[in-house]
Amino acid sequence: MFESLSGRLGDVFEKLRRRGALSATDVETAMRDIRVALLEADVALPVVRGFIERVTEQAAGQDVLRSVTPGQMVVKIVHDELVAMLGDEATGIDLMAPAPVGIMLVGLQGSGKTTTTAKIGLRLKDRERKKVLMASLDTQRPAAQEQLKVLGEQAGVATLPVMAGQRPVDIAKRAGDAARLGGYDVILYDTAGRLQIDEALMAEVAAVRSAVNPHEVLLVVDAMTGQDAVNVAQGFNARLPLTGIVVTRVDGDARGGAALSMRAVTGCPIKLIGVGEKLDALEDFHPDRIAGRILGMGDVVGLVEKVSESIEQDEAEALAKKIQKGQFDLDDMAKQLGQMRKMGGLSGLMKMLPGIGKMKQQMAEANIDESALVHQEAIISSMTRGERARPKIIHASRKKRIAAGSGSSIQEVNKLLKQFQTMQKMMKRMNKMGKKGLMRHGIQGLMPRM
Repeated sequence: MFESLSGRLGDVFEKLRRRGALSATDVETAMRDIRVALLEADVALPVVRGFIERVTEQAAGQDVLRSVTPGQMVVKIVHDELVAMLGDEATGIDLMAPAPVGIMLVGLQGSGKTTTTAKIGLRLKDRERKKVLMASLDTQRPAAQEQLKVLGEQAGVATLPVMAGQRPVDIAKRAGDAARLGGYDVILYDTAGRLQIDEALMAEVAAVRSAVNPHEVLLVVDAMTGQDAVNVAQGFNARLPLTGIVVTRVDGDARGGAALSMRAVTGCPIKLIGVGEKLDALEDFHPDRIAGRILGMGDVVGLVEKVSESIEQDEAEALAKKIQKGQFDLDDMAKQLGQMRKMGGLSGLMKMLPGIGKMKQQMAEANIDESALVHQEAIISSMTRGERARPKIIHASRKKRIAAGSGSSIQEVNKLLKQFQTMQKMMKRMNKMGKKGLMRHGIQGLMPRM
C-alpha cells in the first residue's frame, strides 16, 4: 500500500533537499506536486484541500525558508500532518467492557467481513488469551454461515451453531445468550454485506445493534474501493455509528487513498489493516509508522516486531553458538530462508527499512523473484542429511540427483552452494573480527577480499 504515493512524494522531497535555500515559489511548486500525488492516490478532494492548506501555511513560514535545512523541515511538516490525518496514535480494539464484549462487523458485500471476523477471533485468542465466540448473522449470502464455521475450525475459534430460518436479530440474541452461558470473553457478530443506501438492510443492521448493544462497531472496507470508500464510511457512520475501521486487502492496493481519507472524513480511527489472505495476516494500524513508510522513512519498530514474532529466541541462540564454532550448515541456511519467507520475503522487509526507495525500484526493475526462497528451500530439502551437514561431498552425480528431486537445474544447485559458501566465509570473518573489529571495519570488513 502507498507505493505510488511514496514514489511521487519521494521525487518532490528530493528536489527540495537539493536546494540550499527555498523560495516561496519552490514551496508553491512542491505543494502543487504533492496535491496531484494525493489525488492520484485516491485521497478525497476535501481531505487534500485541507491537508495542502495546513502544510503550505507552515512550510511558507520564515522559520522554514531561512533555516539551514529547509527541505528537511518541509518533509517533517508533511510527516506530522500525515500522522494527524491518520489519527495521531494507534487505537486497538477496546475490550474494556463487561464480558462478553460484543464486536459487530459491518460493510459492503465482498469487503472481507467474514475473513476479517475470523482473523480478529484468532488474534484475540492468541494475543489476548480471550475465549471468543463468532456468530454469522448473514442470512443473505448462500453458505455464509458455513464459511465462518470452516474459518473458525481453521483458527481454533468457536462458532455459533447454525439454525435455519432465524432472522439476524434472533441469531444475535441467541449468540449473546450462548456467550454468557459459555463463559466467553468476546463475541464477534459477522453481519451481511449491504449498501449504505439500501434503507431496508441498513434498518436491519441498526436493529441488530439496538438488540445486542455491541461495545465496538467496526466498518470493514476494501482498500481497492478507492474514493467511494469515503461515501461508504459516511453512510454507515450516520446510521450506526461506528467506533472504528478495518481496511482489508491493503497488500493489493498501491495507492492507499481510502485509508488516508476515511479517518479524516469520519473521525473514526483505523484500528486494523488486512495485509494478506492468511488468518494471521492482520496488523495494528500505527499512524506514525504508516506516515514513515509513505515518506520513505521506513518502519524500524514494525520490522523489529515482525522479526521477534517470526524468530524463536532459542533457535537464534543455538544458531549464534554454531556460527561461533564455525558449524553453520545447509540446514541452518534452510531455516534462515524459511524465516525470511515468514517475514514477507525481501520486498516485505525492504518496505520497512528507511531510505531505500531507489533500491526498491532497482529490485523491481531487476525482476527479483520472491519465489526463489521457496525454490532454494526445495533444493536443500532434496539433499540427504549428510549432504546438508557436509556440502563439500556434493559432486556431479549428487548435484544431478538433487536437481532432479527439486525440479531445478544443476546450475541452480551450483548457485545455491556458492551462496552458502559466501555466507560461511562472511560468518567466519565476522567471528574472527569480534564485536570491536566489526564496529571498527563495518560491513565492508566482511566482504570477500579481491
